[in-house]
Amino acid sequence: MTWRSGFIPVIVAILVLLLILRHTRSEEAAGRRELVAATGVGRHAALAGAMIEYAAVSLLIGAASTLALLASGLPAAGSIAFGIGLFLVGLTFAAIGALVAQLTTEAGAARVIGTLIIAAAFVIRGFGDVSAQTGGGLGWLSWLSPISWASQLRPYGGERWWVLPIVAVIIAIIAAAAILVSGRRDLGSGVIAPRPGPAEAAETLRSPLALAWRLHRGGLISWTAGFALLGLLTGAIALSIAELLDRTDAGRAAVARIGGPGGVVDQYVVGMMMLAGVVAACSAVNAVLRLRVEERDGRAELLLAAPVDRVRWAAGHLGFALLNATLGLLATGIFHGLGLGLMTGDLGADLARVLPGALVYLPVTWLYTAIAFALFGWRPRLAVLTFALAAVSMFFGWITGELAPGHWIEGLSLFHYVPQLPGGPVHPLPLLIMILATLILIMVGLRALRHRDLPVG
Repeated sequence: MTWRSGFIPVIVAILVLLLILRHTRSEEAAGRRELVAATGVGRHAALAGAMIEYAAVSLLIGAASTLALLASGLPAAGSIAFGIGLFLVGLTFAAIGALVAQLTTEAGAARVIGTLIIAAAFVIRGFGDVSAQTGGGLGWLSWLSPISWASQLRPYGGERWWVLPIVAVIIAIIAAAAILVSGRRDLGSGVIAPRPGPAEAAETLRSPLALAWRLHRGGLISWTAGFALLGLLTGAIALSIAELLDRTDAGRAAVARIGGPGGVVDQYVVGMMMLAGVVAACSAVNAVLRLRVEERDGRAELLLAAPVDRVRWAAGHLGFALLNATLGLLATGIFHGLGLGLMTGDLGADLARVLPGALVYLPVTWLYTAIAFALFGWRPRLAVLTFALAAVSMFFGWITGELAPGHWIEGLSLFHYVPQLPGGPVHPLPLLIMILATLILIMVGLRALRHRDLPVG
């Protein structure tokens, strides 16, 4: 049960980190924290309030999980250990989110840093767990990943309660660091100071598209590099994971439910490409939300007061959001294929098999980008809900597919309709429908943006 639920700590980490950034860095960037701080509250009241709130959320998640497991008739010690593990993961990323919120002045940059931390923790855990199970010497790496701390308690496998004080001390150190940094920096600023721009714009900065490139190029390069690194690392350990899972009938059956047809390696590749598709969709949605930031902070209004059309302004940001997802999946497919090919010695064949498995997720990432854009055009505040839609879709498609294969609830996930490559058949109709829906939603977003007031709270 705990092995099959191994991805739940990742969901808890994403949930808590994004929400605490919403109630810390986003509030400060919007100027509301400064208004609250002008009243009779302490300097750290907002940060402490957010950390306490999401510590309580993490506790509720852990308690609900424990009660559900006890109701299923499972042993009490293991059920409690599992719930405490989820609580510790949530508490850890509440502290990490609080610290990340002190680093930048923009909420978008803080979300990128937080997402990269979760991705790094996921990869480190994978390396450590695979090394430990295959007799390697890198099993200690798992201890460096906050995501793996839940499994270090070993629910139902001889619980290790001595892990609790160690993790508690680490969480306390991270939280103390967040409070210390918060007290030493100026309100409204971050540890990483934004670089001042030149006094005069460059000759090339003469169009909305050029401005969009200037605003998105840092994130575009960072996301693409992150996808490339993730693809290379997950590709390099593919054979080790396949060997580990192929040892037992239960392992082979589990990966078949996650990855679909083909051999164990192909099934693993399918699972990793789906994960890359979800992250690529979130990266593109994050790029779309730059429009919301520009509007909320008043820069869009100043720009559009000049002879700049709304559609051209928004289309530039949308174009780079779509490019973000495209380059991310392309980098994942290429470098995953390279990592796998270096291990098998058949570089060309592995690259040719893996790359289509990544690119086939392009229509679904574009669709989520279009959903965020349509929501921005209609009600800007609602655009951030696209993150939740992607997470829920992944839960229905991947995790439910593993826990309850063949259940009708899998059909609620858009990722369920993406061909499982390599190894599976290609049905182009769902992909064409996604592309058509993308175009329709983009047109809806542009029309709504053209007719609504600017700015809108």
